[in-house]
Amino acid sequence: MTSPDPVADGQGAVTLLDRTRTAVDPRLRSTVESLPDSVRRVAMYHFGWERADGTPDAGRPGKAIRPALVLAAARALGADESRAVNAAAAVELAHNFTLLHDDIVDEDPTRRHRPTAWTVFGIPDALMAGDAMSALALRLLAEDPHPASPAASARLAACVIELCAGQQADCAFERRDPREVSLDECLAMATAKTGALLGCSCALGALYAGAGEEEVAAMDAFGREAGLAFQLIDDLIGIWGDPERTGKPAGADLVAHKKSLPVVAALTSGTSAGEELAELYSRPALDTAAVRAAADAVERAGGRDWAQAQAAERMGRAVEHLAQAVPDLAAAEDLLALAEFVTRRTR
Repeated sequence: MTSPDPVADGQGAVTLLDRTRTAVDPRLRSTVESLPDSVRRVAMYHFGWERADGTPDAGRPGKAIRPALVLAAARALGADESRAVNAAAAVELAHNFTLLHDDIVDEDPTRRHRPTAWTVFGIPDALMAGDAMSALALRLLAEDPHPASPAASARLAACVIELCAGQQADCAFERRDPREVSLDECLAMATAKTGALLGCSCALGALYAGAGEEEVAAMDAFGREAGLAFQLIDDLIGIWGDPERTGKPAGADLVAHKKSLPVVAALTSGTSAGEELAELYSRPALDTAAVRAAADAVERAGGRDWAQAQAAERMGRAVEHLAQAVPDLAAAEDLLALAEFVTRRTR
């Protein structure tokens, strides 16, 4: 078994993501444009293709990590990636359905350096656009003539249900005392909320390559572990990310009192810094000074170091699962480059 050199600077992954956008964006856009006018205008704005007034915009719709995983998984198993474009577009639609809803639930004012759709069009219109995109993803798969489409449709539907359960758990955590949420609960929530769709993306690529059940399951497990690593890094960015790069205010997750993974690790650390953080989280609102104090408390309680170490451990597990589906890891170089990219990103 051989392993490719890691893509330390992320340039290989950036090239893959650009190639994915070239392959998938035309299908994604034409599918979104099939929506009824009132829903389409919200979706087109959310993806960055139009301004709020309906005039064209040149914004990019996102990083395309999930569709890139679909295509890379198909390639790793010897398939022609062009046959998996519908599946790649479907997972991107499902992902963006969750983003529209998450922005409402979290009351996020910005995404991708622009006002969020709900702040522009209102909550009802943003909700309906998200619902429509979820249905559109399943329709795209159901209408695909590829023999794997029925299994892919069922898998994506099950994934969306799991995502919803993960989001519900996340919301429930916000109503609980800071000291009452366990790290195991938080890890299970993150696996459902983030890992499930990355796992599904890899599994769909495997299905479209005609892989057997064991290979599909191994690809799903690879994506889930990589997805949990992704969430750990995302949670770190939510506390220490640069607003100029993230498009969100500094310490946005702390302002929202989110019980993210590094926060819960700090809260359950049994340290005085963890107690300081619990006291800060008991306040109804945090000003700028309190946000800085909370970030400092998370770090002193070990939350930052734990999350970084846990992300590395999860990536190790991910590679073990990948090797079960693709014994010669050189054939999975693109998947490894993407996994390396998402665990080293800063926004």
